[in-house]
Amino acid sequence: MIGFNTDLFTGKTLLITGAGKGIGRACAKLAAQLGANVIAVARTTEDLESLQMTSPANIEIWVEDVASEAFIARLLQLNKLDGLINNVGINRVANLLEQLPEDLDVMIDINIKSLYRTSRAAVSVMQQSGGAIVNMSSQMGFVGSPRRTLYCMTKHAVEGLTKAMGVELAPSNIRVNSVAPTFVSTALTAPMLEDPDFKKFVLEMIPMNQLATPDDVANACIFLLSDLAAMITGTCIKVDGGWTAR
Repeated sequence: MIGFNTDLFTGKTLLITGAGKGIGRACAKLAAQLGANVIAVARTTEDLESLQMTSPANIEIWVEDVASEAFIARLLQLNKLDGLINNVGINRVANLLEQLPEDLDVMIDINIKSLYRTSRAAVSVMQQSGGAIVNMSSQMGFVGSPRRTLYCMTKHAVEGLTKAMGVELAPSNIRVNSVAPTFVSTALTAPMLEDPDFKKFVLEMIPMNQLATPDDVANACIFLLSDLAAMITGTCIKVDGGWTAR
């Protein structure tokens, strides 16, 4: 009988994008603790080097831009890949009529196109022996919210992509799921939550009345990559404290 233990990912190779900070970093650390050979991808060398120091024997670092052809080429050269966490994403917060054309382009490029291209390359490596993919979604992939029209659009796309990939790749023994967090306490969200009115709004929307932590989200991601989730595909775990249940 399998369970969460230090041997859960022994012999398995997992690639995690956006691994330098926040949720991605928490995912990489937990995966390494559970025995995985982790390929941690980010653009900032210092972040990756400090991450690698937490588990030198288990974490390999790639300083790469996931939107680049070089990254895709490097991924395709892997001989083995058992799991992928697509964690890279951005947000451009503004009212609909204030969004710039370049905001639309960059949101689609990073939140949708890079995720699709990374997944496609990973599947090319995984198709020989199977694997699992986790796409980082958001509670905004299920609801709408003011000033987040572009973000909601891209995260709804992530949910659709996850379902379609889950169905198409199931015969190849490749599972695809998503994780949809609420607002997570990170350096990225800290400036937004310094606004007392906005923080009050957020906490009132979360029945559990608290923010998620990176570890909360990492736990769901690592579960979905593991054999504990062997019959789960094409769906989502919402780490949202009940926001979308209202």
